[in-house]
Amino acid sequence: MTVTEPKYQIRALFDAQTVTVYQAYPPEIGLTAARTGSFPSSWQRDRMTWIKPSFLWMMYRCGWGTKVGQETVLAVTVTRDGFDWCLAQACLSHYQRGLHADRASWRRDLKRAPTRVQWDPERDVHLRPLAQRSLQLGLTGEAARRYADEWIVSITDVTAHARNIQRLIHAGEDQAAQQLLPAEQAYPAAGLLARLVPAGC
Repeated sequence: MTVTEPKYQIRALFDAQTVTVYQAYPPEIGLTAARTGSFPSSWQRDRMTWIKPSFLWMMYRCGWGTKVGQETVLAVTVTRDGFDWCLAQACLSHYQRGLHADRASWRRDLKRAPTRVQWDPERDVHLRPLAQRSLQLGLTGEAARRYADEWIVSITDVTAHARNIQRLIHAGEDQAAQQLLPAEQAYPAAGLLARLVPAGC
C-alpha cells in the first residue's frame, strides 16, 4: 500500500534538542553571522525575518545562493523549544475560512501574533513545485529578538555546499545531488499545526 505524504507537513533536519532552518543574506551579514555564531548589529531585530526548515525551498528562494542580496546561505540551528514556541504563537499569514471566525478576527490575531505561517509549494532538486506544502515562519517583535539572542545554537555557511549540489544537478547527476541533501524528516508538531492547516488537509 502506498502511503501518501500529507500536503501540509513540516519537514526538517532535527534532533532531540535542535532543529535547522535556513536563511540567505548578503555577505556582509551572512559571513559575519557564520564566523561569530550570531547576527551582527546591522541585522535589524525590529524587522520581520523569515526562516525556512526546507533546504530545497530555500534554494528556490535564493537561487542556490546566486540572487542579489542572498549570496550567503546559512543553516541556522535553533532550539526546538524556541521553534515550537514560534509555532504555538503563530497565525496564518492569510485568511482561511474554517480556521478563522471571520476576516476581522484573523486580522486581530495576525496583528497580535509574533510569528506567522505561510505555506508554499515544496520543491524537488530541479526546484519544480511539488504537491506538498513547505512551511515558512515569519518572526517579528519578541520572536525575532528571541531568535537572534536566545534560540540560536550555531550558524553555518552552507553556500559552497549548495552550489556543489547545483553543479551536480546541472551535470545531470541528480542521484548524487540527492544524496547531499539534508536528511529532512517529518517534524512532530501535529498538535501545534492544528490551527495552521486548512481543514481536511
